[in-house]
Amino acid sequence: MEELVIRAEPRTVWKHFESLSAVPRPSKKEDRVIRFILDFGANLELETRRDAVGNVVIRKPASKGMEGRMPVVLQAHLDMVHQKNDATEFDFDNEGIRMYRDGDWVRARGTTLGADNGLGVAAIMAVLESDDLAHPPLEALFTIDEETGMTGAKGLQPGWLKGKILLNLDTEEDDELSVGCAGGVDVTGTSRYEAAAVPAGWRGYEIQLLGLQGGHSGMDIHKGPGNANKLLARLLYACYDAGACGLHFLTGGTLRNAIPREARAVLSLNPDRESAFREAFERERTALLEENRQLEPGLEITMSPADVTGGLLPEDDAGRLLRCLLGLHNGVVAMSAEFPGQTETSNNVARVAAGSGEIQIGCLARSSREGAKEALVRQLEAVFTLAGFRTETSGEYPGWEPAPDSAILELVTKRYRDLFGEPPRILAGHGGLECGIIKDKYPDLDMISFGPTIRGAHSPDERASIPSTSKFWKLLTDVLAHIPERN
Repeated sequence: MEELVIRAEPRTVWKHFESLSAVPRPSKKEDRVIRFILDFGANLELETRRDAVGNVVIRKPASKGMEGRMPVVLQAHLDMVHQKNDATEFDFDNEGIRMYRDGDWVRARGTTLGADNGLGVAAIMAVLESDDLAHPPLEALFTIDEETGMTGAKGLQPGWLKGKILLNLDTEEDDELSVGCAGGVDVTGTSRYEAAAVPAGWRGYEIQLLGLQGGHSGMDIHKGPGNANKLLARLLYACYDAGACGLHFLTGGTLRNAIPREARAVLSLNPDRESAFREAFERERTALLEENRQLEPGLEITMSPADVTGGLLPEDDAGRLLRCLLGLHNGVVAMSAEFPGQTETSNNVARVAAGSGEIQIGCLARSSREGAKEALVRQLEAVFTLAGFRTETSGEYPGWEPAPDSAILELVTKRYRDLFGEPPRILAGHGGLECGIIKDKYPDLDMISFGPTIRGAHSPDERASIPSTSKFWKLLTDVLAHIPERN
């Protein structure tokens, strides 16, 4: 980490963020970061335990005079989304994040930063290490695999935690207190095909769509960012009838909860119809660039010669794929009536991979209403069925229902107002938090979520606000000092 980042305030938080960011920690490959946290707790001579799935709990006794206060669970997840720009050379499995300071922001060079949820983890580490903070009895809960299935929270066993209050540190706006979140489910459509031969004389081309801003499919989807899978499908569908062509493969997106920024396809064209195809391509390309000029100024769409191997999707299968992608809803489905300005229901057409005899399209459907989520799943299944795809659902997790009589909400709201002179925004966010799953296992836990301001999570544009991190740390330590006595 550059010296300017090390000197950012609060130094104790950035110090721990630096050491955490040096450890590769992709979802489902958390062995190294689990060992890092276990060693951290052991070096502090605090009670440190790992459960069967890999979650870690570190327990710290109350500071002097706080022994009678209600015990608190501080919770954050260890894994991070690994995304990079195509031009960036980076080995996520073996390299630490290359971060730098850009004014009041900390960024990474061409990759995700991991502030989601690394700053939450670093703040908990700073509390555990401190010897001058007032705090009640603490349990630090570090969960795994939040980003690709929440399997850490799902594997958490009842009875393991003793706390009465849970502070989740995974919210990404410093003036927000989250009191609920959406549930979600993966919906995947799959189809197989027998590859067709490439006609003699046809020439190969690669079409690339890149430069979109991407983002978190829960936190950013209401902003209307372009979805590379949807835009490329629209482009190809507009061109397909214009000239005889065949599709070798189409791919776009990587993670279910990241809005896809890039997609590419490889085609073979009949040279006798190439001019008609190019005319349609330029017409649709121009329309897409103009429509997205304000929101997606970095959008690029290119077509270049390519060497091709292997067979083609038969014409009917290519048509089914493109019509299916066009028909699937992407983006906001409904906004919340209870929390104006907040997304209630949405879908992200997250991944598409067509080639080598198989087509797969993966979506992540979210809603804070279970009935609306189920209805959206049925809608997606209907489109997949009409296109001849087999549909599967997986990775479902519950939402977190707001508790209007929450004592911790009342306390944090008061402390925020006293510290910063204005009330916080209270909302039920659209991003998936582990709170709903944990609440299902520990129904008596009183929960709230807050955190520092992070922009562009799940994309290489991710950045964390330095002044906001100071604000977050001030609120966290103040709340810990004001936890009430046990009942």
